[in-house]
Amino acid sequence: MKYCVIGAGGTGGCIAAYMLRAGKDVTVIARGAHLDQIRRQGIRLETEKGTELISPVPAYEMNEYSGHCREAFSEASIGKNADGPDVIFVCVKGYSLDGVIPFIRETAKSSTIVIPVLNLYGTGAAMQKELPGLLVTDGCIYVAAQIKEPGTIWMNGSIFRIVFGVRKPEELRKELFDVAEDLRQSGIEAVLSENIRRDALQKFSYVSPMAAAGLYFHADAERFQKTGDERDTFVALVKEIDRLAAAMGIEFQVDIVKNNLAILDALSPEASTSMQRDVEAGKPSEIDGLIYEVVRLSGQYGIALPVYNKIAEALEPYHI
Repeated sequence: MKYCVIGAGGTGGCIAAYMLRAGKDVTVIARGAHLDQIRRQGIRLETEKGTELISPVPAYEMNEYSGHCREAFSEASIGKNADGPDVIFVCVKGYSLDGVIPFIRETAKSSTIVIPVLNLYGTGAAMQKELPGLLVTDGCIYVAAQIKEPGTIWMNGSIFRIVFGVRKPEELRKELFDVAEDLRQSGIEAVLSENIRRDALQKFSYVSPMAAAGLYFHADAERFQKTGDERDTFVALVKEIDRLAAAMGIEFQVDIVKNNLAILDALSPEASTSMQRDVEAGKPSEIDGLIYEVVRLSGQYGIALPVYNKIAEALEPYHI
């Protein structure tokens, strides 16, 4: 199968590096100095076990990969590219999705499967409306990684899991099982979910509280790994997501407080969320989808989430 990974940051860079190392057919879409360095040397992957260079890495900007003018395409063109990838992993920030949709329209073939693995909840369903005729799954990823410098990805901890699946049983295709197998052969834990709505919200129940509390306290993982206000606030936020899930008719199959604390405690002490890093660096961030969307959902479902509301009010200066 031919894969295209859009975005070569902590998420996409790790997916591409692992799959290329396993001999899979993967092309990376990146930009700027990061792309230039990947072209020159490949992807340098740094982990707690050491440093590894994965090379060569087929890497392009969007317009180079497609060879077409995106503005000339419309919904009617979706699926017309017979040479398009079999699978597209979307690994960009939520605020960059608008620029990704036209690219997918022009590069996909009719059978292409699109798998978004963003931090935000409900991305797949939203993208499906923009990409009629293609199969867009929902998905999420468990990995702590970031760009250390152009061409280099720093991966914190040992958790690397991709969970994906269809929202409707009739959309299930054999190729999805093939994707899961390719990921496993690449050393990535792959879960083809039977209830992706639940499983994606379970991932969100970790990343949203961690992003909210991390930015609120301006703290890295080490402070949350110790007893104190930071850890207590994280737990309170997780419990509020649990209450929201119940209001949405979603029942988790695990104790998400215990589960999310285990994920937190497995991180390197210096780890932080990408949203926190982006906000603190003055960059665009996913703060709206990770924090304020929860507040909106609480109103939609008629429940009170006092800790989320308190943090949302405190972080309003960053909500741009």
